[in-house]
Formats: sequence, structure tokens, C-alpha cells
Amino acid sequence: MSDALVSRRDVEAAHRRIADVVHRTPLETSRTFTERTGAASVGLKLETLQRTGSFKIRGAYNTMAQLSAPEREAGVIASSAGNHAQGVALAGSLLDIDTTIVVPEVTPAAKIEATRGYGATVVVEGDIYERSYEYALERADRTGRTFVHPFDDPAVVAGQGTVAIELLEQYPELDTVLVAIGGGGLVSGIGAVLKAHDPDVRVIGVQPEGAAHAKRSLERDAIYELEGVDTVAEGIADTRMLETTFANARNVVDDVVSVTDRELAVAVTLLAERAKTVVESAGAAPLAAALSEAVTLAGEHVGVVLSGGNLNLTEHAQLVRTGLYELGRYADARLAVDGWPTTVAAIVESVEADGAKLDGLERARRGPTDRPNRVPVTISVEGSGPDHVAAVFASLEALDGVSVLDRSSGTSR
Repeated sequence: MSDALVSRRDVEAAHRRIADVVHRTPLETSRTFTERTGAASVGLKLETLQRTGSFKIRGAYNTMAQLSAPEREAGVIASSAGNHAQGVALAGSLLDIDTTIVVPEVTPAAKIEATRGYGATVVVEGDIYERSYEYALERADRTGRTFVHPFDDPAVVAGQGTVAIELLEQYPELDTVLVAIGGGGLVSGIGAVLKAHDPDVRVIGVQPEGAAHAKRSLERDAIYELEGVDTVAEGIADTRMLETTFANARNVVDDVVSVTDRELAVAVTLLAERAKTVVESAGAAPLAAALSEAVTLAGEHVGVVLSGGNLNLTEHAQLVRTGLYELGRYADARLAVDGWPTTVAAIVESVEADGAKLDGLERARRGPTDRPNRVPVTISVEGSGPDHVAAVFASLEALDGVSVLDRSSGTSR
């Protein structure tokens, strides 16, 4: 067996090594998502509740716990703009290893502070992640620090695979598991365990359309690299797998599907509303796939790995708003009204009478096509579904002195 290939025995050793450090995250079955997918059952593996808010502590700790005494003394370095940074930082704190994390200039201040909060030194270097990665490798060579890769390391893959050991204990009837793919460490580790347990268990990777490299790599049997990425799911916005993860993924992944950013937003929205769980867009990718037509899950017991929940409230609110648009439950419109501001009261009463939520109403800037004797108004409405929202605007259109000039919602937006 190639040194790059990770076995179930490797993952079991990692499981013992990290057992006292990581949380055994819960698995919650969901009637809502079972009905929406047509599956026999859907189980959500909540790595959002893991220490640091994602699965990354598993691989980071497993790797760093195996360093020699001289390596620990020299310290480690990593490059990351997100979850890997916090996983390495916490592992360093727990193992008393000095850690340096290199982040790109675009990294949000909140993520930098969170990483520093776990005891790491944060160095801001490079306009994009690739520059940060190159600088971290150069600094590792220059200082003698060990570079902890986010995915291209068998010890990291084995650590991430411990998710599957818990999954089998919690959900032994599992038929199919959906896992997000960025660099491929998580799906490789999970797949190693599941395929050793039962080769018939399907392992399906999920990527955003704007960073979909893995399927082409597996079809070509060679690593395919994207020239760039374009997706809201920055946590899995990698341009390629590398040698370790490709070698493992080709052995254990049955298929890879892709989802749109709008499908990701819908998944984030439904998880917040129905599962009461805050999930970042990358972590919601497996559920987005389950809810799409990309995979057939009828009659199966389906595991959905929600890999992380690290996002700020503003970002979450924006994703939820997009998700509501896509579900047809939220709409914006431009109105023309007579008798401003008297007519405003009638608008508010009409929306409330129809049982909807008025999320915004304000006088708009007059455009060249607006009639001089009428006041342009923008309005935002949230309802229970497309039919309800349509009924709300039909009621508004029926009001004296109100015309609906333009309405946008859903995919037409």
C-alpha cells in the first residue's frame, strides 16, 4: 500500500489519539429533510458543534500529537483563512506547541482574532491564499518549523476520518453519506472507514459549481486544477486536490456532484429554520446536494456531514435572505403611490392583514420613468411561500392609489 493511502486502522489509531480532545458530535435525524429528499431517513452529523466550530481540529491534533520532541520544540506553521487555522491553533495550545498561522490580507478581522484567541501568532501575508501558502512553506524551510497542511497529509486525512467512526456508531443503517470536498481530506478519511466497513455504502462528494475540480480529476484519473474559483463557499474553494487526497479519494469516492451558490443559500436557510443550526455555506453543501436533483436518495438512510459553522452574523443573514428569495418566500417590489404618506398606512395594514411580514418600506429615488405626480416606494415582504407572497402583492395592487411597478423574487431576481 502506498504511504499516502489511509486505512481504517490508521483512522482508528487517530480516533484513540484524539478521543479525549475532540467532541463526539451529535447526529440528529430530520423528518423535514427526510420528506424533502424522499429518503428513508436523513441524519445530520453536526460538526458545527465541534471544538473551534468545525471538523478541522481532528486532523490538526492527530498530526501535531505525533510530532517528535525536537519538532514540537521548533513549533509549527500553517496557512489558512478559516477553520484549519483555528484547528491548528487550538491543537498547539493543547499540546504546548508554538504555532504561527499565515493568513491572506482579505481574512476577516473576526477570524484573525478567533485564531489569536487560541494562542497562535497570526501573520498577514499575501493578497490571496496561494501567496500565504507559499510564504508559509518558505518560512517553514527557513525556521525549521513543521508545516501542517490543511489536507495533503495522511495524518490529517486519518484524523478527519474519525468523523466516520462516530457516524457508524450513531447511524449503523447508513446507506449513503454526503461530504463536502475542498482539498479532499474529509471525504478521503470518511471514505476509508466506510468502504472498509461496507463497500456498498455510497460515498458522494459535493462541491460548489464555482470550485468543481474533483469530479474531473476522478474521471480523468489525474489531478485537475482550476484556474480560479468563484463561490460563496470559501471553506471549500480549493482549486484542486493534491497527491495524498487524490490517491485516497480515487479509492473511496463513488461520485462527486456540484451545487449552485443559490442552492447553498437555501440549505443554510432551511438548516437555520428547521434544524435550528447555524451552518456556513461550505458546511451546508452536502445538504444542498441532498435537496437537489443531483443525487437520488429514495428509500435510503442518508448521512449528511455538516462540516462547519464558522461565519459571522452578517454573512449568515445575507445567505438566509438569498435562500428565502430562492424559496419564493421573500420579494422586493417597487410601488407607485398617491397621497404619500397617507397611503403608507394602507400598505402596512394590507400586508399585515394578509399574514405576511413587512421587512422594509421606504421612499425611493425618483427615476426617469416614474410619473411626476406619484411617489416611488420600495417594499420588502416575507411570506410562507410563493403563493402567499403573490397574494400579498395582489392585495396591494387592489388598493386605491397603489401600483406595483416591478417585483423581484426567487430565481428571477
